[in-house]
Amino acid sequence: MDTTREPGREFACGIRTITLSEAGLDEAMAVLTHDLPQAVPSFLLVFFTARYDAAALADALAKAYPGVPVAGCSTAGELSAEGLTEGGLVVIAFPRRGFDVVSALIPDVARLSVERGSEAVARLRAELARRRPNARPGQTFALSLIDGLCMREEAVVSSIDWALGEIPLVGGSAGDDLAYRSTTLLHDGKVHSDAAVLILVHTELPFRVFKSDNFEPTANKLVVTHSDPGQRTVYELNAEIAAYEYAMVAGLDPGRLSPFGFAAHPMVVRVGGEYFCRSPRTTNPDGSLSFFCAIDDGVVLTVAKPVDLVESLEVALERVDQDLGGVDWILGFDCVLRRLDAQNRQVTHKISDLYRRHNVFGFNTYGEQYRTMHLNQTFTGIAIGRARAAPATGER
Repeated sequence: MDTTREPGREFACGIRTITLSEAGLDEAMAVLTHDLPQAVPSFLLVFFTARYDAAALADALAKAYPGVPVAGCSTAGELSAEGLTEGGLVVIAFPRRGFDVVSALIPDVARLSVERGSEAVARLRAELARRRPNARPGQTFALSLIDGLCMREEAVVSSIDWALGEIPLVGGSAGDDLAYRSTTLLHDGKVHSDAAVLILVHTELPFRVFKSDNFEPTANKLVVTHSDPGQRTVYELNAEIAAYEYAMVAGLDPGRLSPFGFAAHPMVVRVGGEYFCRSPRTTNPDGSLSFFCAIDDGVVLTVAKPVDLVESLEVALERVDQDLGGVDWILGFDCVLRRLDAQNRQVTHKISDLYRRHNVFGFNTYGEQYRTMHLNQTFTGIAIGRARAAPATGER
């Protein structure tokens, strides 16, 4: 098997990464334990191919790093030291100095209430306060990992938003390599579905949360006239069969709709003067469309046209680099539709080069979280700056 390996790499902030692509679980664990000594991490963030036996991975990590908290999820591709890769493992080790990391599992998100989500945030904030009683506002950010097939990401974000307050949130929905059968979360040695993992990270280093997309709206509108919001399925657009109406307006062949077509012709919804993607996931035999994000009758969708994927991403990464006075490391959550769009436009190597140059690590998602929103076809991330003296804040 052709395995790509990146030996353990340490950044100025103290975070270490170990990444492999096209690697079996045994090989991956052998490399990990060789390159990351047991005494190094205080917290492990793990993104892994859905081809792995998640329970075996959880057990192997617990044995290799006893007492070290672990959180992670399955992916639709990884953002590694080689850029866009797949079939392997990305491990991010937070050091014992410079970061305090706490996490909680939020189970049974199908029946999640605002009270239960807020209670999870309150517990984590209290735990951080005990560790860092003199912490100042603006020194903590939140990460979310959510079952990518639970269809409850909006409920998760809503349930934790009020309790997070000034703490900015970014995150991603777990994937399973576009199989759409089952996604997996790891938390402290156990495997979970229908769940979310919330992580709070305190650091005195400067940071920014940010997002990037590559579309602009057109004048073409589609109104949802018949849908099943619980299943995120749209049966009719403009009172016509959804797939056929979407294809006609977007200029696609309705008999050949695919994720590549969805990626190249996204639909967006306007919220508060800004447009956000509401991307289809699959076409169903009855002509309905299943979406990655929440959808409902009466929603007005706008067909968007893509702008240069590479240029828009480069602008976003350069902007955050300037804001921070230099970026040391970035945790990224990149929609799988952006990966497909890059493949379709034959610019995967250029995107990979940008990720390598800006030290981006993370995974391809089934949806992205950004502050109070659950999104599609977007890159969201948290960038850690090089300068220790600069104040830590959220998005500028």
